Amino acid sequence: MKIVKVTYTTKPDFAAQNQQNIKAVMDDLQRLNYPGIFYHACTGTDGISFIHTAFFKTDEDQKLLHDLPAFNYFQQQLKNGGFETPPKQELLALVGASEDIF
Repeated sequence: MKIVKVTYTTKPDFAAQNQQNIKAVMDDLQRLNYPGIFYHACTGTDGISFIHTAFFKTDEDQKLLHDLPAFNYFQQQLKNGGFETPPKQELLALVGASEDIF
């Protein structure tokens, strides 16, 4: 299993669009129902800080996410001027969970 956490801050005038782009990614993931991807995104109380955490059963599952057109659009929009603070990515190790992830 691979766990990836990404944090960044958007420009205030881009935060709502970023949320819409994230929702489009999540809609695709829910519709496709990939069993090897558990992905969630949250905002901080400021409304412009974003925290994404993705759990992948395999590297191939991570590739499935990266190949989604909605995910590519989301990333491109951010790169085209949505950032206030650039993304920081880190790999995590699971200590425990309230239920099985995979």
